[in-house]
Amino acid sequence: MPSAIAVIDFETSGISPSLGDRATEVAIVITEQGRVVDRFQSLMNAGVQIPSFITQLTGITNEMVACAPRAEAVMRDAARFVGAVPMVAHNASFDRRFWASELALAGLEAPHAFACTVLLSRRLYPQAPSHKLGVLVDLFRLPRTGQAHRALADAEMAAELLGRIQHDLRTQHGVARPDHGVLMELQRCSRQQLPRFFSTQRAAASEALSSSAL
Repeated sequence: MPSAIAVIDFETSGISPSLGDRATEVAIVITEQGRVVDRFQSLMNAGVQIPSFITQLTGITNEMVACAPRAEAVMRDAARFVGAVPMVAHNASFDRRFWASELALAGLEAPHAFACTVLLSRRLYPQAPSHKLGVLVDLFRLPRTGQAHRALADAEMAAELLGRIQHDLRTQHGVARPDHGVLMELQRCSRQQLPRFFSTQRAAASEALSSSAL
């Protein structure tokens, strides 16, 4: 699936694996050409206690995860689901850390490149009042697909935002094929570099169109 992207979201017991925090829920949606084509979701039992403030935020209780599959088994299933598809997350540095940590505990590597819809939205929508997922979803009137701070709902909303970003890159900035590689390049650009980036993308699209017409 060369155009496929896996959008992931974790719910966790805290902010960082380096502090001993673990994932409590994971969801992944596969998108192709801006459309969700497959989904994976599971609670996961990592053998840690969930603080009460996390339960208040997410609705995930210790009783819920006690009945869930072991974290290692969930992560092996998640890795098989993703395969070699490149990944996206909202605030990707957070999800990337938990992805790598939980896969390592399951005895697996995490070679996947992560694009970040926070960084991308900062490049494309500097006028947004905030770059939080819920704020951007409401700003662009994207569908809310479930309870915020649950993994599947947040992954699906991030996928909707990704689709909007890809649409705007095509229609407003002349990026003919805003695939994962282009997204990675874009998020590394400073604001001052954006005009040159988009000019290069438009030139490449024009050259490709001219070649196809020959």
